[in-house]
Amino acid sequence: MRAVVVTPREQGSGRLTEVPDPQPQPGEVLVRVREVGLDGTDVEILEGQYGEAPPGDDYLIIGHESLGQVQEVTAGAEGLSPGDWVVAIVRRPDPLPCRNCAADEWDMCLNGQYTERGIKGRHGFLAEFYVEAPKFLVRVAEGLLPVAVLLEPLSIVEKAVEQIKRIQSRMVWQPQRAMVLGAGPIGLLAGMVLRLENIEVHVYNRSEQKIKRDVTESIGANYICAEEHSFDHELEREIGPLDIIVEATGFSPLAFDAMDMIGPNGIVCLTGVSGGSRTLQIPADHLNLEMVLMNKVVFGTVNANRRHFEAGVRHLQEIEARWPGVLSRMITRRYPIERFTDALQRSSQDIKRVVEIAFPGTQEQKRE
Repeated sequence: MRAVVVTPREQGSGRLTEVPDPQPQPGEVLVRVREVGLDGTDVEILEGQYGEAPPGDDYLIIGHESLGQVQEVTAGAEGLSPGDWVVAIVRRPDPLPCRNCAADEWDMCLNGQYTERGIKGRHGFLAEFYVEAPKFLVRVAEGLLPVAVLLEPLSIVEKAVEQIKRIQSRMVWQPQRAMVLGAGPIGLLAGMVLRLENIEVHVYNRSEQKIKRDVTESIGANYICAEEHSFDHELEREIGPLDIIVEATGFSPLAFDAMDMIGPNGIVCLTGVSGGSRTLQIPADHLNLEMVLMNKVVFGTVNANRRHFEAGVRHLQEIEARWPGVLSRMITRRYPIERFTDALQRSSQDIKRVVEIAFPGTQEQKRE
């Protein structure tokens, strides 16, 4: 079968090639891939920054945001049937396992021995087929097919919002206002989930990008351009005290600014991953004082487990019902697998780029 692979840690090694067809074992299903979303993780793996091949292989099939259709069900694989549409969960528990992995909270792995499809120790989904156990597949309705590839990034948001609510159960708390830093897929989806709860949402983005502003305003949120407004207390005075800040840029100075900007009893959730070795000076005493006297909380979150994917399916349906078409507008470019390198080129007007898997001999449409 065809697949997009890299030689891990080797810059510029990404290529479309033939690899052996996956063979389902008892208890597994064979899935035909329809499309795969790309994000910064895929770009960084292709740049050779990280990535780990499965044991016994010298290559890694990339891609972790998937949508596919079940083709074959083996004996012992329960809960799925041929024809079902599914999205695959990314992380797998460590083989020991640690106590969190044993409780199916592999996103909270304690020893770092987990694997991740398309990233760390397991092949991903940017291929014609893959095999998987039903436990790691989440079924989606046909009505969601145009946007179901967004489920994996949405699952990260679901986990973040769930944790915000659990942490803030420490007190009587009725959040009124939230700020989302960054208008990428995670940031915009976070804005949508918070708006579903009728929270006032402000999306702070580094530049004026029409498609991102349009999506933001379509859900009743406020788009703020960093070129026109500094992220400081003057901005806070304009919009009011912030109960929630979701940081989704990976720009570490903003994370420290968020700790200062969050209001009394507020919570800051960090979802962006900071690469590099940036250093900066911070007002440590001031931040410490504010965190203590105002009961502030800062936490980080990554990945998701099954319940977050299932919550995402429900929210995809709610978002489609409340703001018809807004999710489709987030998918700004589609390319056939033969042009995966084009799909990796970032544009200022991009939100989500998707690679479609068209099979030789079929009449499936190839679109840019």
